Amino acid sequence: MAPPIYKNQNNTTVLYRPVGQKELDLIQESGYTTFPARLPHQPIFYPVLNEEYAIQIARDWNTKDKASGYVGYVTRFQVKSDFLQRYTVQTVGGLQHQEYWIPAEDLDNFNTHIVGKIEVIAEFRNEE
Repeated sequence: MAPPIYKNQNNTTVLYRPVGQKELDLIQESGYTTFPARLPHQPIFYPVLNEEYAIQIARDWNTKDKASGYVGYVTRFQVKSDFLQRYTVQTVGGLQHQEYWIPAEDLDNFNTHIVGKIEVIAEFRNEE
């Protein structure tokens, strides 16, 4: 059975996004209110449903990736739950590996449905 999607009393869903340094810099430039546009080779924006999965990506992938600056951050944010209903949760491995696949062309609209600020809740660096 899949883990439940966390919805709170504000009718929002808590999501997480692992990011590298460049993406975090752009989030910071927005005042922690939006995610930056996808690059041409990135057709999907994929926020994940749980903190453990986001940590795994930030720690195990971003810290080994030159494009991420060899650093991984975990962000947490809330999105209006009714907006997310148009997307299907994708399971990309074990039951804990769940994410939404938001087409790049929908990201601006997605950003308008973020409630509050995007928070940085964890940081991982390559120790080598």
